Amino acid sequence: MHGTLPLSAKPRRIMRAWWIVRDGLPSVGRYRRYIVAMGVPLGIIWLLTAAYLMIAADRYDSKMTLILPGSGVGGSMNVESIGQATGSTASAFSSTTLSPTENYKRLLMSDLVLRNAAQKAGEDAGGFPAPDVKLIDQTNLIEMRMSGKSPEQARLRMQSLRTAFLEELDNLRADEAEKRESADAARIAELEAKVNVAQKELLAFQGESGLVSLDQFAGRVSALDDLRGQERDRRTQLRENGAIASRLASTLKVSLPQARQAMLMKADPVFQELLTRYAKSVGEGTEQGATLGAAHGTMQELGAEEEELRKALASRGANLSGLSPAKVLAFADLSLSEGRGRLMEAFVSQDSRQAGSAAALSELRRQIAEQEGAADELVEKASRLADLVRDVRVAEAVFSSALARLDTNKSDPFASYPLVQTLEAPSLPRSKAAPSPVIALAGAMGASLLIVLGFMLLWMRQPIIRKILPNI
Repeated sequence: MHGTLPLSAKPRRIMRAWWIVRDGLPSVGRYRRYIVAMGVPLGIIWLLTAAYLMIAADRYDSKMTLILPGSGVGGSMNVESIGQATGSTASAFSSTTLSPTENYKRLLMSDLVLRNAAQKAGEDAGGFPAPDVKLIDQTNLIEMRMSGKSPEQARLRMQSLRTAFLEELDNLRADEAEKRESADAARIAELEAKVNVAQKELLAFQGESGLVSLDQFAGRVSALDDLRGQERDRRTQLRENGAIASRLASTLKVSLPQARQAMLMKADPVFQELLTRYAKSVGEGTEQGATLGAAHGTMQELGAEEEELRKALASRGANLSGLSPAKVLAFADLSLSEGRGRLMEAFVSQDSRQAGSAAALSELRRQIAEQEGAADELVEKASRLADLVRDVRVAEAVFSSALARLDTNKSDPFASYPLVQTLEAPSLPRSKAAPSPVIALAGAMGASLLIVLGFMLLWMRQPIIRKILPNI
């Protein structure tokens, strides 16, 4: 039949099995030796496992998780007319070379923190265990585990460790703040000295030069411009007055001295009375002469009266003006016309105004020359004053900014040692962490399996060697 072996093949298989049983099985003594050799380590493993489960003291683990927020802070303060202070603290995790979590891990395991924690827990520092600290990747979390003989002891140790850790952080921050404040105080004293020196130099220069401020310099420059403007106005006014006086002189056909003499005679009441009577006598003579002859007695009387008045008028005018009688009579007509009198007064008045304008112009030119002569020195003083004022302002701004920055830096105590918060408070263990029967049995079984496999390889070493090295 198909699918069955020939009859001649079956005896061969039976013969090979018989040969294995007859020649391949080890002797009974070999079984005994392997069992004894394998039983010793197995017995030790299970004996140690049982002793561990029965003798090892119970251990409880309290857990706690800390978190570092890791965000930077910043602040800015503006003081009007003084300066500006800006303070900022970068995130503690912005550096690729420094890790605050690693620093805190080392601080948690430091001898100082452990001693303080043991003291707070009421235990001996030598018997206080070090915590198991674990940093969680890609987070700002710090996980801690603290062991104890009881759940209460484990939690108390963890609480003491947290308190000691936070106290040590406060001490480090206070020490840093104290040292920074000492350094800042020295810097502030230095800046204050610079401000005092700059202010003394400024005050000394102001006292020596008489130039107190740049506004005063600007005022002097503006005053010089005003003087120049007044000088231009006076020149214009002087030319205007000269033109008016020239026109009046041309109109009146008299000179200025003549106009003054005429005005002097016009102001004398006796001369004016004589002039009035003379004019009246001349008018009556003219009127009578129209009907009477020159030999008429009335005409003779009027002529005599007119002659006497002419002499008296000439004599009075000569005494007033110092002119000859003939010239006085030549000016007698100046007071006969009121219009000419007013023009004459305007002529004299205009000359007075012209003289005043000339005097004012001369004084203005003197002042301008004086101011221009001191202009170069004044510019140098103003330049020096500007430098000193700038030095004082810069020194005051730096000093004020340093003071403001000092206050801003004090407002952030977590610059070097970041803020740490308790994410999970110390827990009270619900079950013991060790000894664990499951772990102990698993370990014993794993060790037993390894021993069995080792002896199996030892048992089969000869067939394996023959298979690999058939010629041996």
